[in-house]
Amino acid sequence: MRSHLLNDLTAEQYCRSVKEGVERVAARIAATDRPFTGITVDELAPRIDRIDLDRPLGDTTAALDELEEVYLRDAVYFHHPRYVAHLNCPVVIPAVLGEAVLSAVNSSLDTWDQSAGGTLIERKLIDWTTARTGLGPAADGVFTSGGTQSNLQALLLAREEAKTDDLARLRILTSEASHFSVRKAAKLLGLGPDAVISVPVDPDKRMRTVCLARELERCRRDALVPMAVVATAGTTDFGSIDPLPEIAELCAQHGVWLHVDAAYGCGLLVSPTRRHLLDGIEHADSVTVDYHKSFFQPVSSSAVLVRDASTLRHATYHADYLNPRRAVLERIPNQVDKSLQTTRRFDALKLWMTLRVMGADGIGRLFDEVCDLAAEGFRMLAADPRFEVVVEPALSTLVFRCIPAGVTDPAEIDRANLHARKALFASGDAVIAGTTVDDRHYLKFTLLNPETTLDDLAVVLDLIADHVEQYLGESLDRAS
Repeated sequence: MRSHLLNDLTAEQYCRSVKEGVERVAARIAATDRPFTGITVDELAPRIDRIDLDRPLGDTTAALDELEEVYLRDAVYFHHPRYVAHLNCPVVIPAVLGEAVLSAVNSSLDTWDQSAGGTLIERKLIDWTTARTGLGPAADGVFTSGGTQSNLQALLLAREEAKTDDLARLRILTSEASHFSVRKAAKLLGLGPDAVISVPVDPDKRMRTVCLARELERCRRDALVPMAVVATAGTTDFGSIDPLPEIAELCAQHGVWLHVDAAYGCGLLVSPTRRHLLDGIEHADSVTVDYHKSFFQPVSSSAVLVRDASTLRHATYHADYLNPRRAVLERIPNQVDKSLQTTRRFDALKLWMTLRVMGADGIGRLFDEVCDLAAEGFRMLAADPRFEVVVEPALSTLVFRCIPAGVTDPAEIDRANLHARKALFASGDAVIAGTTVDDRHYLKFTLLNPETTLDDLAVVLDLIADHVEQYLGESLDRAS
């Protein structure tokens, strides 16, 4: 029996299979009238459990029919205008084309002899991004699996540049609104439980630089080593951007590595109207960017950037079978020399195709649209007596909660909002996110779909209010 690897299929079979799969997805997307069907784990799991993976179907059409039942029909569709939950974006067509090409060719971006043009395309995109960021002529970077990996690698470099073997003395300073991956990275890097110092934020959820200065001075007095300050350009919950110029100045004064986590806010690099919100990022020693958030790319497409290319040596290991030391002398461009990963997908191709078809301004205009929508949504929420909104957005997130009339018990308000979020998800009519603010439960819109309108947000807010009222009515009935 012949192998069914791609290189054994005829071009006709390949085209027919891909065409049939794409048509299935396109038809499903066109027919989707809700972002989610509301299916439960208990309903979906048995469908998958009964499939015997040792009994192949032997037919593409049959496999796609089965996939329709176990995945496509009940997937959560980010393209739907009432999916407003997490930092998931609908994807642009040139990037989807890039995904199809890179999967078919299956280049691995670890060494030149496995990728050739792919290596140079990735390097070109890194140079393009560092230029947009303003990191200078010595900058470099590498694509990663996402913001968590980028933050880990950046903090690894910072730890090594701190030049101390006493890990117990190392400290990372970051705002209390920063991403959880900073603490995860500290643990993975072998730092102590007190290694991450949480710096307070102001009412706009931006790091208080006065508090940062105080903590840096405290580290000096206590003979601690601040190995890095992590500033956030687009917090996950609030989209807030820390005061980058002031933080950079403090880092320069204290000789501390500055890492900017711009996983969310990197879309500002191509914004025709909001690029100034990233002023100060050019002073960073390292930067995280997630193209699969605000550049509308399929997962995964991300990178870590560094001001000084030589710092990437801390991630370099040489294997004789892969990237022997002589390759450096021969100036062979092996990307594995910069990466925490070995085998690595050619994710850069998606961004390359997007830029070549749409251009940077085209991407930036899409990001501007969702930021504009968030600003309009904030005004609508602020004017609606049913809701309390936390902070005016700098990017495209809105954190708020429903405050039902006549209810003053904070715990009851929490329960009502939690119920509304769960009930909305179960209905499939919309998908929203949730978070906590000062230990109280809030709801969250994360807007990354340029096709979402203010009317869509108004409909979702009405649905939330209806679910809250329904919960309170049922609660009263139970009490009586």
